[in-house]
Amino acid sequence: MSDVVLGEETPGVVDDLPTSRFIDRELSWLAFNQRVLELAEDSRLPLLERAKFLAIFASNLDEFYMVRVAGLKRRITTGIAVRAASGLLPREVHDAVLAASHNLMMRQAACFRDEVKPGLSTEGIELARWQDLSELEQAEAGRFFEAKVFPVLTPLAVDPAHPFPYISGLSLNLAVVVRNPHTGTELFARVKVPPMLARFIHVGRSRFVPLEDVMAAHLNTLFPGMEIIEHHMFRVTRNEDVEVEEDDAENLLKALERELMRRRFGPPVRLEVEESISSHVYDLLVRELGVSQAEVFRLPWPLDLRGLWTLVALDREDLKDPPFVPKTSRELAEVESAKAPDVLEAMRTKEVFLHHPYESFSTSVQRFLEQAAADPKVLAIKQTLYRTSGDSPIVDALIDAAQSGKQVLALVEIKARFDEEANITWARKLERAGVHVVYGLVGLKTHCKLSMVVRDVGDRLVRYCNLGTGNYHR
Repeated sequence: MSDVVLGEETPGVVDDLPTSRFIDRELSWLAFNQRVLELAEDSRLPLLERAKFLAIFASNLDEFYMVRVAGLKRRITTGIAVRAASGLLPREVHDAVLAASHNLMMRQAACFRDEVKPGLSTEGIELARWQDLSELEQAEAGRFFEAKVFPVLTPLAVDPAHPFPYISGLSLNLAVVVRNPHTGTELFARVKVPPMLARFIHVGRSRFVPLEDVMAAHLNTLFPGMEIIEHHMFRVTRNEDVEVEEDDAENLLKALERELMRRRFGPPVRLEVEESISSHVYDLLVRELGVSQAEVFRLPWPLDLRGLWTLVALDREDLKDPPFVPKTSRELAEVESAKAPDVLEAMRTKEVFLHHPYESFSTSVQRFLEQAAADPKVLAIKQTLYRTSGDSPIVDALIDAAQSGKQVLALVEIKARFDEEANITWARKLERAGVHVVYGLVGLKTHCKLSMVVRDVGDRLVRYCNLGTGNYHR
């Protein structure tokens, strides 16, 4: 075997490499989300699966703007003009991202309008506009508005005594122009669509109307004595990334909590408006929100297709992929049974390789920790937690172990993006139960799935470990 020395004496090896050999990270991420959109565009998939992928695409893009695009804008604003490995400056990447994402959002809107919505209507699931409802359906929607919607609405008008209101990130809003019939004065008002209510309201067995349509039809109730001139939907995405000065671990928790309070007041990074918006309202929103023309996306109705999860949740299995049921690993149990496998015994004799989600998490990793928590021979459990499910059985198992006298340590990564508040809540719940909690490491993010159980088998202590990627979700 011969050695090859790379450098000036080896022409054509390094210097001749193409400058375009690196792709930009942000544009690469958009290409990933394009693949999600292509699944929604795939006519071979069941309709509600396509609707699901439209909702996932929208949610993904929201997070991308809140974090990655926000980071680009921050570097541009602070004058950090360092070229990325792709050779592009932050402003060049930002311009390319805006252009590419606008194209993808138009494709998303076209897919819903031209394929998914008509297809669902053919299958008896209709998303109707207010004017398409019968008098009986409008009356039913009106009663819903009076009982469930009107009490939680807070219209905010803009006048010399009331400045432009704060628009929270990802909220869906009605921009309303009203006129005083006595003075002829026109005012701009904003009405927020309540996020705690379903986006699409039942007006029949499988017939829905958007919540914003119901609100728009009852604007006279919100602005009594005023003339409703026009109304349009808009939505703002803000910088919601969290930056914490990690000078020491002791103050990390308090510093992160302060940053979470500031998060919702981050500057806008994207403005979505209905394509029918008037130039007057458009100009007002752009000016008051401080966004550039390139950051405004004129889109067909409806904005924010995350609301399609309401339709995906319908009990229409004929319009979905067959449900997948994970199996218990044969390494843990030879045959499926109602009896939980003895995971510790299986691990005592051999290593077990698991492939989630094809092999069940609940009968393997979850069972491993639950069994360890209940086993009187187990002395200690130590593990990392990056993300957990909302009603986490993993956290419950750790609490049970601590309350039974076992030594339990949990490294809770409170910097898990957009799960920071949930992880702080879990960490404090664990501490109250007697678990020793470590809040991550300064300067690093702990993302691995790692758990160790220490068990006394009589003549020695044995360690059982779970190591993997992903999160401790069910």
